[in-house]
Amino acid sequence: MRNWQDYRVLILGAARQGIALARYLDSQGAQVILNDERSAETLISVREELTDLPIKLVFGSHPMNLLDHIDLICPSGGVPLTIPIIVEAKKRAIPLSNDSQVFLDAVPCKVIGITGSAGKTTTTTLVGCIAQNAGSQVWVGGNIGNPLIADIEKMEADDLVVMELSSFQLELMTRSPQIAALLNITPNHLDRHGSMENYSAAKARILDFQQIDDIVVLGRDDPGSWAFEQYARGNCITFGVTCPPHGQIGTYLRGDWIALWDGKTSQDLFPRSLISLRGEHNLLNVLAACAIAFAAGIPSEAMRNGIDGFESVAHRLEFVRSWGGADWYNDSVATAPERAMAAIRSFKEPLVLLAGGRDKDLP
Repeated sequence: MRNWQDYRVLILGAARQGIALARYLDSQGAQVILNDERSAETLISVREELTDLPIKLVFGSHPMNLLDHIDLICPSGGVPLTIPIIVEAKKRAIPLSNDSQVFLDAVPCKVIGITGSAGKTTTTTLVGCIAQNAGSQVWVGGNIGNPLIADIEKMEADDLVVMELSSFQLELMTRSPQIAALLNITPNHLDRHGSMENYSAAKARILDFQQIDDIVVLGRDDPGSWAFEQYARGNCITFGVTCPPHGQIGTYLRGDWIALWDGKTSQDLFPRSLISLRGEHNLLNVLAACAIAFAAGIPSEAMRNGIDGFESVAHRLEFVRSWGGADWYNDSVATAPERAMAAIRSFKEPLVLLAGGRDKDLP
């Protein structure tokens, strides 16, 4: 764990990640500057929230002189690494980090990290529910919910963290969680990463820094995820629809049952009918969650209880209401073609699609 006393840190972005990181670093004795290009009038609530702390606030632009005498710069996830102040920081060889890296460096308990182009929020939430049913003190967050760094002082060695990680967070990280799940990789965020190669490399950083006693969980039916099996340093547990090939351990669909192959025997975990989530993509999310839970040593009874009655996560095929003779669903998180197609395939009923968005430079 790093000693932050008198460390000079510039945080870019005064949203929830940046504010939580600023509070934590200040509590550890760091000298913190919180900078955002939005106007002071827009961010008046941030100033009021931090008024009791000796954090320097600079709003309205990213002046280059903020880099003078800085030891570390921490961009929030939504801040592109191509903006001039970060480009200049790289020229000056100022190290870059973020709240996720700071958290992983300091957290006292085991961490499950989950990433993927689709399904990571649902899978993360599922794993959290399963772990809670096992009686664990579970902290769920990262790219969803509250920033985990805000609760790190409450965490103890026997707790479990389930952490969703986006490519924006991963591209700066130099530490991997003890259990790292890479669900799938399909084209997304190419407007940020520039190429599919860069995007895949950012995702793969979730396992790049694992040790030999760590575990990676991969989707064996997804070519993008499975391509990184050869780079696994520790044990590899898989998930997919069909039974794992010889030599693999993982979850699969055995008839109408979610099952686990442990390398020697097959165990039925629970019937597929227990899953209330729509679609084959959500079947894969459940298979992934159970594989991750197995990697964490969570018993099968907790898997069954965690899945039973689990409802959809907000904005992910979320049932809104029945109105005008139709059922209305919110799937606004589906901002890539693969995700939208997965949702469409989930319905056998006649379907009307309302869609919109912006160009993400996808093929």
